[in-house]
Amino acid sequence: MALPKVGNLAPAFTLKNHKGEKVSLKDFKGKKNVVVYFYPKALTPGCTTQACGIRDSEAELAKLDTVVFGLSPDPEAKLQKFIDKHELNFDLLADEDHKIAEKYGVWDLKKFMGREYMGIVRTTFIVGKDGRLKQIMNRFKTKSHHDDLLVELESL
Repeated sequence: MALPKVGNLAPAFTLKNHKGEKVSLKDFKGKKNVVVYFYPKALTPGCTTQACGIRDSEAELAKLDTVVFGLSPDPEAKLQKFIDKHELNFDLLADEDHKIAEKYGVWDLKKFMGREYMGIVRTTFIVGKDGRLKQIMNRFKTKSHHDDLLVELESL
């Protein structure tokens, strides 16, 4: 699948968060930078490391006028467990049918231990206040993702 192009409008979405509330990308246009990060599965080691790094960067993200959304194909109830267990301070959105992941080009063929399957390719998109894609991050370590993200946001 092809990723959207930097400079283009970010693909629109409205999804339910971990509380069942609808969240739309358009609601932040003109107000905040938006980080949309796709992760494979809640409550797994790599995804937990990545989410906790973002959690711990709350003050820096606020200074950069940025809101974060984590998207995965997990159901709302599992997302709520992830939030509760790790005291996450940002919204997780349920993309159970992976339609938004497909729009962003991150639903693709993966290989693990000789097995092939379709799933989320870990990718982060930075959307500016103008609604346009400013950066796509797809080569990073989960342990340093939050630091790499802050560097990218500071350069906007």
